[in-house]
Amino acid sequence: MDFFSILLVAVSLSMDALAVALSTGMCVKETRLRDAVRIGLFFGGFQFGMPVVGWLLGRSVASSVRQVDHWIAFGLLLFIGGKMLYEAVRARIRDEECDIDPLARKRLFTLAIATSIDALAVGIGFAFIDVRILPASLSIGIVTFLLSAGGYLLGKKLGVLFRKYAEIAGGLVLIAIGIRILIEHLLGA
Repeated sequence: MDFFSILLVAVSLSMDALAVALSTGMCVKETRLRDAVRIGLFFGGFQFGMPVVGWLLGRSVASSVRQVDHWIAFGLLLFIGGKMLYEAVRARIRDEECDIDPLARKRLFTLAIATSIDALAVGIGFAFIDVRILPASLSIGIVTFLLSAGGYLLGKKLGVLFRKYAEIAGGLVLIAIGIRILIEHLLGA
């Protein structure tokens, strides 16, 4: 997988975290750089680690599924992208989301895990198509850090407007990459 594709995957996987960061920024009275860095570290850290864990799991079974690995990668990306699209279309921002402390450590930890489960599945897919996991995971983590921190800082102004569209774009890109992987394998490219 080339660098541009990895970057597209990184941006796509970051869309859930960006949406959460935007909504968190909407809920605070004042956005501070220190809090933006904290949110970026939570989300970026988990988005870095989960593909590595997924890759390790995938490598443990990769040799036994070599004949269908491209279908597995395609299916995982299609599922994750479709899930993102579904959640974006069904999402509603509720007032009670702002009732709790949006910057509480337990809340950020829970949200970081929830938004990085997709990255775990992508890591499994990466194992099947022999992606070098450390550079890929580092790219995903850095992109997520930057988008989450920036999304938090811009949340007051842009949260309501862009939250839904960020997740839709991310889902579409993951589906497109899955289709590309399948086509390249079927055509022998």
